[in-house]
Amino acid sequence: MVVGARHARTSQGVDPAVTTRGTPRRPGTAGPRALGPTPGAFAAGPGLARRRRRRWVRRAALGLAVLMAGAAGAGWAAYEKLNSNITADDDAASELARHEKERPPVLVPGAQNILLIGSDSRSGDGNGRYGRDSGTQRSDTTILLHLAADRRSATAAFLPRDLMVEVPDCRRPDGSRSLPVFTMFNHAFATGGSACSVRTVEKLTDIRVDHYMVVDFNGFKKLVDALDGVQVCLKEPIDDKDAKLKLPAGKVTLDGEQALGYVRARKSLGDGSDTERMERQQRFLGALVSKVHSNDVLLNPVKLYPVLDAATSSLTTDPGLASLRGLYGLVHGLGDLPTKRVHFLTVPRTPYSYNANRDQLVEPAARKLFARLRMDQPIEVVPEVPDGSPSKAGSTAPGRGNGEESHGNGKSAVVRPGIPGAHESGPRTPPTFPGNTARSDACR
Repeated sequence: MVVGARHARTSQGVDPAVTTRGTPRRPGTAGPRALGPTPGAFAAGPGLARRRRRRWVRRAALGLAVLMAGAAGAGWAAYEKLNSNITADDDAASELARHEKERPPVLVPGAQNILLIGSDSRSGDGNGRYGRDSGTQRSDTTILLHLAADRRSATAAFLPRDLMVEVPDCRRPDGSRSLPVFTMFNHAFATGGSACSVRTVEKLTDIRVDHYMVVDFNGFKKLVDALDGVQVCLKEPIDDKDAKLKLPAGKVTLDGEQALGYVRARKSLGDGSDTERMERQQRFLGALVSKVHSNDVLLNPVKLYPVLDAATSSLTTDPGLASLRGLYGLVHGLGDLPTKRVHFLTVPRTPYSYNANRDQLVEPAARKLFARLRMDQPIEVVPEVPDGSPSKAGSTAPGRGNGEESHGNGKSAVVRPGIPGAHESGPRTPPTFPGNTARSDACR
């Protein structure tokens, strides 16, 4: 007999033999789920806690996914911005490819030679304040940077802009070609830009230039400011109206504008020569490298981004370096490069025989330097000794046991007993040139 649901209810709940719809339940089947909250669903029960945890995990995962997507988007935007900062000099690359057969071969795989050119162009943002834009540009500073294949040393060899050299025929901006000429080095950049400078350097040194970079005044200033300034040591106060520079003696932190005036000033600093100016530039770049190294800039993305943004702005390179991937491939491994192995020097030079306001190479010292860089062999540098200093008093001609190796630049590298590489005593001892390292302290 079917019993109605209203009669099936007892004081203990639902009759287990009857369904909630009043239908007899088959023997052996499970009873109905009890009405109302189950024991695991009470507000203080573990079931509710589990559900809350699951909801929290889902929301956290969703939030993390959103954050990761945002970070990836921001990272991609930053990458694209840095990439877009760099200008590829395709015209120079085409010109170099046209003359490939006359260029030196690559002798040491992994070693890199980069021509760094500081342009004095007045065109571009912020550069007009340094003079009228004449529509031409010259190489204010040119450095042949050699990175050893093992990235355990680097040598920055400065090439004087007034150095007398053979400049080959070059393609001018208007498409015409110049004639080969024996003239000042910076004539090459003014005539045919990066490609002409590269070919002139290769002809002079017989070193293959793998890459080249051109940076202008504004790019240099931005880089210094991105590092929060660079500290230098001044032996005397500076008051140069032309350079708009007024600084006290001692340790001074230069911002971008001050740093540009410091490395370009000639009239009020030192003897006013281009040689002295290059030595000052070398000391400044050594301090800049030391700042980057000591602050772990290369290892800290927060510090690295503004530096990369500044370094890549106003930067023109060969197509192989015109991307972050290209630049990373070049500098990869330099984070472990000791500052004492970063060398700065001027190529051995002396006043030109027919014009004291020009320079010429000193041989065989210049050939020796170029051969070492070409073959990726080490060199050493020691601080230069000015004429008339106590260390130089009473010295005799080079090669007569006077403890110096002269390079014809009016200064000498003093040979110090017990210092490895201070002179050539055997085939394994690197030759020594006047110069400085990134560890050098001008205040000492």
